[in-house]
Amino acid sequence: MGFSIAAPVGPIGVLCIRRTLSHGMLNGLVSGLGAATADGCYGIIAAAGLTTLSSLLVDNQVLLRVAGGAFLLYLGMKTLFSKPSTTTFGDDRPQPGELVKAYSSIFALTMTNPMTIISFTAIFAGLGIGSSAGSIGGAVIMVAGVFCGSAAWWLILSGTFGFVRSKVNQGMMMWVNRVSGVVISTFGVLALISVKIG
Repeated sequence: MGFSIAAPVGPIGVLCIRRTLSHGMLNGLVSGLGAATADGCYGIIAAAGLTTLSSLLVDNQVLLRVAGGAFLLYLGMKTLFSKPSTTTFGDDRPQPGELVKAYSSIFALTMTNPMTIISFTAIFAGLGIGSSAGSIGGAVIMVAGVFCGSAAWWLILSGTFGFVRSKVNQGMMMWVNRVSGVVISTFGVLALISVKIG
């Protein structure tokens, strides 16, 4: 379930691909693990039956969508106008704090989509998994599975593009930045428009 939730390539996937190509596999993987952690958090909320918290998040989804859309627009524009550094392809060693920033930014962005709780709640209810004493073990296993499945997808994605990265030169990376920037910015604009329509 975690694999299937993470697999559709949306703005998070585009960001992780771009970070892998630009900064190396480790940066892309850590970014993906931020998304996997957020999926796991939403899985915990749904499995534990924390209705007050889930209702609070769903009730404030407009604010979260605006924040997520604005953040995507910011990241998209930043990516669009960024230039590959001369050291981009020579040294994969992350700078101090770079991996923490990569992880936390994707975690925060993924957490702006509280509708994921509804998906988890429906699936857990269908499987008869909840916070009762008889099903707590199943809930723990399910949440762990969600995280591991999601993490497996990000490992595959970052590993694949980490391998391709050796064949990417700076001219190609410039186009990767441009295309990624446009795609991410478009997702941000669509998120903001959907709030206005809603």
